[in-house]
Amino acid sequence: MGDVKTKGHHSAGKTLLNPEMIKADFPILSRRIGDRPLVYLDNAATTHKPESVISAMDEYYRKMNSNVHRGLHTLAEESTAAFEWTRKKIAAFIGGVETEEIIYTRNATEAINLVAYSWGRKNIRKGDRIVLTEMEHHANLVPWIALAKETGAELKYIPIDDNYRLDLNNIDKIISDNTRLVSITHMSNVLGTINPVEEIGQTAHSKGALFLVDGAQSVPHMPVDVKAIDADFYAFSAHKMLGPTGIGVLYGKESILNEMEPFIYGGEMISEVRYDFADWNDLPWKFEGGTPNIAGAVGFSPALDYLSDLGMDNIRNHEIELTAYTIAKLSDLKSIKIIGPHDTCMRGGAISFIDKDIHPHDLATFLDSRGIAVRAGHHCAQPLMKRLGLTATARASIYIYNTPEDIDKLVKTLREARRYFCNE
Repeated sequence: MGDVKTKGHHSAGKTLLNPEMIKADFPILSRRIGDRPLVYLDNAATTHKPESVISAMDEYYRKMNSNVHRGLHTLAEESTAAFEWTRKKIAAFIGGVETEEIIYTRNATEAINLVAYSWGRKNIRKGDRIVLTEMEHHANLVPWIALAKETGAELKYIPIDDNYRLDLNNIDKIISDNTRLVSITHMSNVLGTINPVEEIGQTAHSKGALFLVDGAQSVPHMPVDVKAIDADFYAFSAHKMLGPTGIGVLYGKESILNEMEPFIYGGEMISEVRYDFADWNDLPWKFEGGTPNIAGAVGFSPALDYLSDLGMDNIRNHEIELTAYTIAKLSDLKSIKIIGPHDTCMRGGAISFIDKDIHPHDLATFLDSRGIAVRAGHHCAQPLMKRLGLTATARASIYIYNTPEDIDKLVKTLREARRYFCNE
């Protein structure tokens, strides 16, 4: 596939993807909304699935369906092999970590909650500090708010500056000697900002704190090496990177995971149970109680293959170019304000914007009537919205199958919205 969907090898920072050819691999992208062809610009919420992912999951249920581990029959062995093979691919995809360090979860949200519950309850005490940022998704806010309320720990936030980037001027004071955990997003789902995780992680470790990264928006869009970042934990979801919903990943350093208690108790996560005693399974299974999303793991495998074949450098360069094109086109609209950095080398392709006269919900509804899918609302980041003085934004977010023509349709329809709502 890689030889067809790309024009060659990565070179000179230019995109080598062929989005029109890529679109042909995604059945849903041939759909029409009313009488209009679908223009899908809601990829930060979830991405569409190529035929290879859909077919893999269909074939699993038709030919292999069985529970994993311990079964001695053919179907169980085949299902287990497929399930664990995907784990190996995930470990390779994020920098070549050990497979024991890859924990299957339902999504990035559950992965962060796992850390808050299994590590946080044991290690966070009254007077300790947890450091977050002002741009966090609720998934990386609410678990720590709840833990701080339960334990008496203090929450401290790295602020954002007027350019929608983290203000690190006082980072050595914010990440204090009593900080036990620093937990930040790699790429903001609202602002598109890519944060300097290596630098922040070094500061966290210098103060003796652990470092968690929410990679839900970064792993699908750019090369990620969790060992180079030196993250203690790293969380992401399959459905934002061409895979199925209902399956996510927590990477954790083996030495830390070994010291943590399980998150969910029951079958699979045990090594021995008596009426008055239970002992836990080895990594990674001690964190995977109950029947997992086997079909999701099977579907995640070809999604990883698809992205690997395209090349994550190629994907990143495509998004840099298309993000620059989008920001330039939106900037031509006098009524539109972009909420996020304009420097495309420092940001991803989730582009939030407001129209000075039209509510984002009305704007999104109007765009949908023309077949264009964007998201509108607070994007699960209410504190950030309040910090920015906003209640909601519209958000267009791009991926591998988006083209300049998609952006042209967006901008054209935003002009039509002005005529419809404002008589312009």
